[in-house]
Amino acid sequence: MNTTPRVRFRGPLRTTALSCAALMSSAALLLAGCSASSPSSSFAGSQAPANGSAAGVPARAPAAGGAPSASATKASRLALATQSIVYTASLTVRAKNVTAAAARATSIVTAEGGYVSGEQAAVNPRDPARSTVSLQLKIPVADYAGTLSTLSTVLGTQTSLTQHAQDVTEEVADVSSLVSSAQAAITQLQALLKRAGSISQLLTVQQQISTQESSLEALQAQQRALSRETSYATLTVMLVGPQQRAVKKKAKTRQHGFVAGFAAGWRGLRLIVSGLLTGLGAVLPFTVVIAVAAAAGYAGRRRLMRLLRKRSRPTPTG
Repeated sequence: MNTTPRVRFRGPLRTTALSCAALMSSAALLLAGCSASSPSSSFAGSQAPANGSAAGVPARAPAAGGAPSASATKASRLALATQSIVYTASLTVRAKNVTAAAARATSIVTAEGGYVSGEQAAVNPRDPARSTVSLQLKIPVADYAGTLSTLSTVLGTQTSLTQHAQDVTEEVADVSSLVSSAQAAITQLQALLKRAGSISQLLTVQQQISTQESSLEALQAQQRALSRETSYATLTVMLVGPQQRAVKKKAKTRQHGFVAGFAAGWRGLRLIVSGLLTGLGAVLPFTVVIAVAAAAGYAGRRRLMRLLRKRSRPTPTG
């Protein structure tokens, strides 16, 4: 089993983190402006930190002077996070009846809490060897190994099996952290919206809230996708029909003796006679045409000779 780290969304994650920090900084500046323009407001006491971090949320870029680095913060977060692995496998099985095997595989997976996410079938009752069924199965990670072992043995004869595992722990931690930061930023902007001192400040904060909510929805969609991938292993099962058996022809042994020679001569005679009759049948139509043409020519020649004889006889004189 190959285990390779996989990190997706690395570019969008970094962009969203910077956007969160920029929005929080803008909120802090707007908050300071509101406090300066409205001295009687009690909002000045709840001003956001100048470094762009939400209340209770650590900043992505800590200040210098003994503060922990970004890599150290990420390492500590990963150490506390649960390991997240994405499992995928592909299994090919040769079964006597692909339809029955597909039904059995489905029942086994559903009994373990999984489900069928895709199915393709090409069944030919007249030629079972060419029938195929492809199933994409989602199996709970806790039951993945046992279910895979069961399917490899009970469906038929296993012909191939490939498995892959990818560690997405860092990716899951990054997305979860960004979701928390985005939620904190929205909460802070909503509080700032209630204390906006002018229409321009009100519109600016509303625009920032809309932008932050769009980013939060995208991050939550990524979080749900990662949760599905790490909760269910993906197994593709290819069921193929039974292999056709080659018909072995018995080798004929050469016989010797009078009977064998007579049989061989008789077969040769039949072949010769058959060849002659075939040739005669092929020539006969041409022979008939030639005979008819010769008979017509002979009859015309005789008629011509009679006419010539009549003309050559002397006429009697009185």
